[in-house]
Amino acid sequence: MKVTLLSYTPDPEMTVAIAARRCYSALDSSRLTERLSSEEAKKLINMILEAGHLSPTEHASFTFAIEGVSRSLSHQLVRHRIASYSQQSQRYVSEKGFEYVVPPSIARKPEALDLYEKQIEEIRKTYSKLVEMVPKEDARYILPNACETKLVMTMNCRSLYNFFERRLCNRAQWEIRKLARAMLDCVNEVAPNLFSWVGSPCEMHGYCPEGNMSCGKVKSFSR
Repeated sequence: MKVTLLSYTPDPEMTVAIAARRCYSALDSSRLTERLSSEEAKKLINMILEAGHLSPTEHASFTFAIEGVSRSLSHQLVRHRIASYSQQSQRYVSEKGFEYVVPPSIARKPEALDLYEKQIEEIRKTYSKLVEMVPKEDARYILPNACETKLVMTMNCRSLYNFFERRLCNRAQWEIRKLARAMLDCVNEVAPNLFSWVGSPCEMHGYCPEGNMSCGKVKSFSR
């Protein structure tokens, strides 16, 4: 897996702080940045995060290049709807000799790994034969969820909060949890104040909203 932060809103923390100031100040727009130091911006960010006033964070967005992940992961990823996605097409790009992802549970068991890799190889051969007979857009139906994919994704800061809360959870599937951790490392480098409080509910709030499906790390929250 490789995750790269391609681009982001210039000075995302200052952008969010200005938006937050707009909500609580009668200043003319031309004066919104007056005496707004980095320290003052940090205070504003902490204030809105503590208050749960997250709409100002929507003004900062982050674009990631992601590769070396499975189609199984990308199927989960697009469930996060407030985002933009551009994914490598299996309709136009040949998947002959495609790369694939091996789950750790399979990699740890030689017998399971042998069975897995043999089946992948059979699918590769079948796909190669099919593309000689039918269009790639139809041959792709034989490809597995394990097939490696590449994509570009953009999310605003508030959507990232939701993504990290859901996907850093111990109950999240291992691959998307690994992706979430890599993405959080990227944004922490450019906007540490915006993401200093991010994590799973058990880490950040000391409770689990999963009820009977909790991993048991902390007490579950029940209505």
